[in-house]
Amino acid sequence: MMDGTILAAGLDIRELRLEVRFLKRDPGLVQEAATAEELFDTLARGPAQLVVLGTKLPDLPLEETIARIRQGPASGRVSVLVLIPVSEPIGTEGVVLGAGANAALRRPLDRFVLESWLAKLLDVPQRVQTRVPVHVQVVGTPRSAPNGHFYGLTRNLSVHGMLLASPVKIDTDDLDLEIDLPEPEGRVRVLARVVREAPDVGWPYIGYGIEFLFLPEGGQRAIERMVERENPPEAPRPLWAPGAIHSTMRRDEWIYELTDPLRYEGGFLVEIRRASRGDWRAGGSSPFYVVQGATAPAALEAARAFVTEHG
Repeated sequence: MMDGTILAAGLDIRELRLEVRFLKRDPGLVQEAATAEELFDTLARGPAQLVVLGTKLPDLPLEETIARIRQGPASGRVSVLVLIPVSEPIGTEGVVLGAGANAALRRPLDRFVLESWLAKLLDVPQRVQTRVPVHVQVVGTPRSAPNGHFYGLTRNLSVHGMLLASPVKIDTDDLDLEIDLPEPEGRVRVLARVVREAPDVGWPYIGYGIEFLFLPEGGQRAIERMVERENPPEAPRPLWAPGAIHSTMRRDEWIYELTDPLRYEGGFLVEIRRASRGDWRAGGSSPFYVVQGATAPAALEAARAFVTEHG
C-alpha cells in the first residue's frame, strides 16, 4: 500500500493512528484533509482506496460530502467509512448510508471493530479473490505472548487471508505471521487475526481461518504473483453470461446488483454493487460490499438482507 491510501476529513487522524495498529506501523497510509473541498481536490489528483469521514467538516454537510464523492469521476469507486460520535442524532447512520457510504460506525467503538472495518474496506472489489492451494511453512507469534512461537502450514492463501493448519491450539486472536513463500518470492510478514476455527483441516492439525489486517505492499505483490502463477486469470465472462449478475434490487434511488455466488473455502461470497438509478447500466455499477454464507442460497439471502437493512 502506498502513502495516502486512506484519506480522512472531519476528524482527528491522531485518533485513528492510536487506535489502529497497522496505522501505528505505517502512519503514512492515512492523509488528512482539513475541509471537504480539500478532500475533493486530493481525490481528484490521485487514487485512494478509502475515505474516513467524521462529522466536523467546516464547509459542507456530511451527507453532501458523501454524495459529491460518489459523483466524482475519479472517486466514485472509493470506499467510504463514517465515524459518528455518540452525541449525533439517532438515524444519522441511515442518512449517510443513503448518501453513499459503505459503512457507518458509532462511537464509542471497540478498536478491534474499527481496525477490522478499515482493513476490509481498503479494497472492497478485491475481497472476492480466489485462494489457491499452497502448502508452505508459517511461523506465528501471538501478540499477547511475543516470546512464544508456533510453526504451522498454509492450506490455501490469498492477499486477504489464508487457511492455517496449526499443530497447537491458538488462544489469542491477533498474530504476527511470517510466511515462507515458494521461490523466488521469499518470506512475507503480516499482521493477522483469527476469525474462525476450520474443522475442514484434519488431525493432527487444528484449522483456523485467518484474515490479514496489514500486509505490506511488497508482500501483497509477492502473494499476487504466486496466485497468478498457480491460478492464471480466466478470460472475462461476457456481460450476459449466465450468473454474471444474479439479480438486482431497487431501494429508493439506488439500484443494487447481486453477483452470482463465488465459492471459497468457508462457503460462498456475493458481491453487492450499487449505482444511482439515473447512472445505472447493467454490469457497470461500483462495488459496494461483500457478504458470505455457508451455501450459495444463504449468501444470496444475506446479500438481500444487507441491501434491505442498509440500502
